[in-house]
Amino acid sequence: MLRNGVPSEATLCRIEQGIDELSMAERMREFAHTYHSRLLKDKSGMEIICVDGKALRGTVLASGSNPDIVSAYSPSIGITLATEACHEKSNEIKALPRLIDRIDVAGKVITADAMSMQKDIIDKIRKNGGDFLIELKANQRSLRYEIEDRIKTRKPLHSYTEGAEQGHGRIETRTYRIHDGLGMIADREKWGGGMTVVEYESDTVFKSTGVRSTEKRLYVTSLAADTPMLGAVVRTHWSIESMHWGLDVNLQQDRIKRRSGRAARNLDTIHTESSTQYSPSGKDCARRGLTEEKEWLRL
Repeated sequence: MLRNGVPSEATLCRIEQGIDELSMAERMREFAHTYHSRLLKDKSGMEIICVDGKALRGTVLASGSNPDIVSAYSPSIGITLATEACHEKSNEIKALPRLIDRIDVAGKVITADAMSMQKDIIDKIRKNGGDFLIELKANQRSLRYEIEDRIKTRKPLHSYTEGAEQGHGRIETRTYRIHDGLGMIADREKWGGGMTVVEYESDTVFKSTGVRSTEKRLYVTSLAADTPMLGAVVRTHWSIESMHWGLDVNLQQDRIKRRSGRAARNLDTIHTESSTQYSPSGKDCARRGLTEEKEWLRL
């Protein structure tokens, strides 16, 4: 396919620097949308779209920060639907509404980490006809502590346990407790209506040492409390973290240096699309990623 071999790193850098990064990302979005529509016909049930940001640590901007790319990933079909760039980690809050406008969220569930628990983002998802499930942490201090206090005295509407599961040298048991947020969230008008609270608790035993650890997390969602398997929605969000892990381990993204945010964004566009098409590991995936980078630049 490549008669003269894979281009040198310096050549790839020059080409990526010369391509308009917004046009490149939009081309990727259109490309992904075509396959998304086809593959989705073979799937049934509710589609979940996971949203999260990733810093490109191989590139350092003039400000000393790393470019940050926010991705919308569909784990059910393994495709990144769209990406949006921001220059500071805190700017994910501003990038997310733009990303949501670029994808169809109607009738789907958006999952995100605690940074996305912002009124503008919640309003945007609701306005576009979607639902959400977002982790709740101390960045929404009053809401978090209010729920923590009230959940202690309330009996969950539903509760179920998954596990024990063995893997990665540990035995893990997960418990989910589902609460109606009607009497737990005082400022319901701010968040656009009623919400459901999901309390997640994991009990982990490490087989090598026998050490036991317990972790608790809180999630809020616009889905009804009787939605089947809300815990599965919680766990599905971790798939985007696995996708980002693949970019670093298989394609070694954080080790690749670029001199500008534009080149870094174009590299991420190529890598993100490569990671959705291939699921091998190690050197084979890295080799295919280089070939895919060349093909994308040709297109």
